Amino acid sequence: MTYPSHCTLPSEILEQIASDGLDALPELLRVLINSAMQAEREKHLGVGAYERSERRQGHANGYKPRTVATRVGKVTFAVPQVREGGFVPQALERGLRSERALTLALAEMYVQGVSTRKVAAITEQLCGHSVTSTQVSRAAAQLDEVLQAWRHRPLGQIPYLYLDARYEKVRQQGQVRDAAVLVAVGVDLEGKRQILGVSVSVSEQEVHWRAFLQSLVERGLCGVQLVVSDAHPGLQQARRAVFGGVPWQRCHFHLQQNASAFVPKVDLKAEVAADIRAIFTAPNRTEAEALLAKTVEKYAKSAPKLATWIEQNLPEGLTVFDFPAAHRRLLRTTNGLERINKELKRRTRVVGIFPNEAACLRLISAIAMEISEEWVAGKAYLSFD
Repeated sequence: MTYPSHCTLPSEILEQIASDGLDALPELLRVLINSAMQAEREKHLGVGAYERSERRQGHANGYKPRTVATRVGKVTFAVPQVREGGFVPQALERGLRSERALTLALAEMYVQGVSTRKVAAITEQLCGHSVTSTQVSRAAAQLDEVLQAWRHRPLGQIPYLYLDARYEKVRQQGQVRDAAVLVAVGVDLEGKRQILGVSVSVSEQEVHWRAFLQSLVERGLCGVQLVVSDAHPGLQQARRAVFGGVPWQRCHFHLQQNASAFVPKVDLKAEVAADIRAIFTAPNRTEAEALLAKTVEKYAKSAPKLATWIEQNLPEGLTVFDFPAAHRRLLRTTNGLERINKELKRRTRVVGIFPNEAACLRLISAIAMEISEEWVAGKAYLSFD
């Protein structure tokens, strides 16, 4: 058969394609890559096969078989060797990029919360060959190394620190338990948010929060002017131990939720919420404290328990008035962490129950790292000018 003159493929290859169609692809790939590697060796040595020349830079030393899993199946190549060493054919290395891409895909699947069994099944469908648990574990270890480096990166001055926690189901010693995911977010001197760290613990007890906060300090966290969080006892004990001299802003959202438990009548909830909101949105501390006193007096007889609770707890939500007015809206609550919580919920729903704390920490860290990098690369959250 005669082929067009612009066709650059050898005629024997074209004949095999015409004869065998797609079934010829593995053999064609082997021939092409082997030929390319042979040409690379000749260029490396400076001479062709059996050629004598003063330009010779070394000596050929036969071939070494190497089997590679490719998109068209397993193919065994003849890798040219050089007696003096130091020669690595790039034709085959470029062919192995898909193998590296597969490793990264496995890592990404871990980030998405896909189990090892599902990873193996998916990659077999996509790539035409199965993936062993060893390969999957290796991909996980590769990802863990990156995530650990991120969790231990140096920190600096962080004027505003937000702390929050959520829970994920983790299998521990044969039982499914709720594990606390501790999250710290900070606003740096450039006004940009970043996720400072994450941790997975068996609970929110003081010992776990303290260890987490202390780890942030050990990484260089300093210059904290305000801590924003809810009033969880374990968190508060740890906060006082690590950041004892730093002002604390109790989250307005959580205060509103807590207050509703003391409202005696359902039809009174909206009115109480509006009164509390008026206190929080007052133009300054003086007016906020005046409204607080009026609210306590208003409910002293009709809802005495509510009045007492408001008097004892709402002042913890007024710390924000000691900070710039332009910052207050963003310092009132931990709602800025809502994006994190939504993304965590969406991604962890795929997993359901984590096999262990390490798997949970891996996914949480990957999501947090992704969000934090977006924040740092994006616009400032607030301005210190």
